[in-house]
Parts: sequence; C-alpha cells; structure tokens
Amino acid sequence: MPLGSLRPSPLVEQATEHLREQILGGQWPVGGKLPGEAALAASLGVGRSTVREAVRALAEAGLVRARQGAGVFVIATEPHEDFGRRLRRAAVAEVYEARAVLEAQAVRLATRRRTDADLAAMVSALAARRLAAGADDAAFVDAELALHAAVVAAAGNPVLTELFAEYAPVLRDALAELTDPLGLRAADPATGDAAHAALVSAIASGAVGEAADLLDAELSATLARLVAAAGPA
Repeated sequence: MPLGSLRPSPLVEQATEHLREQILGGQWPVGGKLPGEAALAASLGVGRSTVREAVRALAEAGLVRARQGAGVFVIATEPHEDFGRRLRRAAVAEVYEARAVLEAQAVRLATRRRTDADLAAMVSALAARRLAAGADDAAFVDAELALHAAVVAAAGNPVLTELFAEYAPVLRDALAELTDPLGLRAADPATGDAAHAALVSAIASGAVGEAADLLDAELSATLARLVAAAGPA
C-alpha cells in the first residue's frame, strides 16, 4: 500500500506522522516488521536519512524497536505517555503522595551525604523562603519548592533530583492555586518556617531520624489538607 509523497518540509516530522498513522491504523501489527529504509524512503519520497530520523522518533515514542541484523519491528500500537504528562493528568493528592515517598528517602540520604556546598544551598534557600513570606502565594510556593529541591539535591542521587524536577511544575501550579483556599498562610505568611529551619538543622547535624520525622510531619499535614479539600472520592 503506497504511503504517499510528502511535502518538502518539515520532512522528518511528516515522515514520522505518516509512519505513526500506518502503525496506529494496523498497517503493521505488533510484531510486524517495517519495510526497509530504502523501501520506506521510496514510498514517502524522502531520503534514507529522513526515514532513519523518523524511525528513531517512533522508537522514542515506544512504537518500534530495532533488532540488529533483523530490522525494525512494531512493539506497540499506541505511543507511551511521558512521565510529565502523566503527572499533569493525575490528581494533586496522588502527585503529593508520590512526592512524599521520594523525599522520604532523599532526606535520609541527604542527612548522611550532604556536603558543605549542599548545606550552604539549603541555608540560602531557607533565607529566600523567609523573604518570600512577603510575596504572593506563587512566589512563596516557588521558594518552598526550591528549598525542598536543595534537600533532594543533597542526597547526591541524580535520579532523585531529576524525578523531583518532574514533580515540581505540577506541584507548583497546584499548590499556588490551593494555598489560599487551604488557608496555609492565613495566620502566618511564612508558615512552616520553624519546621523548615529545624529540618535544615537536623540535616546539618546528621540526625537522620529527626530529619525524616520533620519532613514526614510537614508533607503529611499538607497532604491531609489536600485530601480534605478534594472531598469524597
């Protein structure tokens, strides 16, 4: 079945989309093998390098996989959803629960591994959080998350750091919107300052259990408010 010639530009995007449509439409079922580069290039009216880039894009989307010496095979008929998109679709309480699990381990590692530079970053972030007490909710939430990001970074695990960076935008948007309705800053614009200062102090002194308890108390309290705000499931 001919795939049809493509317009000159952008060729890679067009080639990727044409091949994706063929896969989603069942032209090549799961387990099926795509035609070779030369055949695809001729059908699409593009060069082999364009086909190569298009196939790479399909592989990154989780639709195909190359087997050395055998060719390119379809492994799924629907593209996988990236982690950031899944987070944006999830309920904020669900994201917060996952965040709490991540930080529970991160704070334990941070307490054991933190360097002088890590401690300086946390102290600086704590000071910035205090300054943000006079700002709007969005700026305060940014400062809050920056402090927690410094704690996670002190764990010395780049995977945890990258995971927290994925959570941060979703948490930022949700918390900035919910801070006022939840009353988190109504009585105290710098809400949680003492607890955060104690957390940084516990990490600095190497008190693993204390740091973990302080973090758990903070995140659990906010999560309880989020769940209550969401109402019955």
